[in-house]
Amino acid sequence: MTTTGSAREARTRPVIDLHTHSAVSDGTETPSELVAAAAEAGVDVLAITDHDTVAGWAEAAEAATAHGITLVRGIEISCAWRHSSIHLLGYLTDDDDAELTRELARARDSRSTRLQRMVALMAADGIPLGYDEVLAQVGPGATPGRPHIADALIANGTIRHRDEAFRSWLGDDSPYYVGHYAPDPVRAVELVRAAGGVPVIAHPFTRTRSGALDDALVERMRDAGLVGLEAYHRDHGPEEVARAQALAGRLGLVLTGSSDYHGEGKRNRLAENTTAPEVLEAIEAASSGVTEVLRP
Repeated sequence: MTTTGSAREARTRPVIDLHTHSAVSDGTETPSELVAAAAEAGVDVLAITDHDTVAGWAEAAEAATAHGITLVRGIEISCAWRHSSIHLLGYLTDDDDAELTRELARARDSRSTRLQRMVALMAADGIPLGYDEVLAQVGPGATPGRPHIADALIANGTIRHRDEAFRSWLGDDSPYYVGHYAPDPVRAVELVRAAGGVPVIAHPFTRTRSGALDDALVERMRDAGLVGLEAYHRDHGPEEVARAQALAGRLGLVLTGSSDYHGEGKRNRLAENTTAPEVLEAIEAASSGVTEVLRP
């Protein structure tokens, strides 16, 4: 699923990247900069999927029109299950849906106090970090999250990449991990469907989530309206891809591929994994049509 090669206009099949983040949540580029970077990377279809917010949609839409890129508007919802975090991508939801909007606001509000507690635990163990350093990494109106802790550690010279922070201190299995409010994943699927959107589990079988996300839970999510699994992702090796393929085949789910791009500080590169055009068509067909794929 990895994409390489020529200019966009010379290709017969579009390059589709359905999972990226801007500075509205925990990316390092504004929505406009994200779209420009995608155009430079040869992406034809881009999804903006910030954590628990749709605040970047309008700016991304304007930039996508200017750059001639097709835009899929989405979100990434953090869900909680068995003391682990499961992430759900919701494509083409109605941004005016009251129930989903309330749920996302509740999740965002709980993040700030959670980060304060994590930083206090880390500092008590001698990790050089203050909460004011973390706040300095959160852009205006952005949703604070663990990547902002990583960015503060990069800024003060403790680490070089976000990946280092998550391996050592910020993962779900870390002694410094502190939970925050997040919906049950089945409930999140129901919320996305009720808002006219299309739910796909993000990177379902990464190391810190593989124990929590068993086949029975995925089947319950499918019964609630789940449409797909993000199989092709940097955090999935051949074994995880094969598991996703087998499960999707059994449950009748589509398979997506994405970069999970965040900008600087994370090694993920735009279009390093992509989604097949026929899968995007299936996602469009599964939506209510209230929010459409925005084509130039």
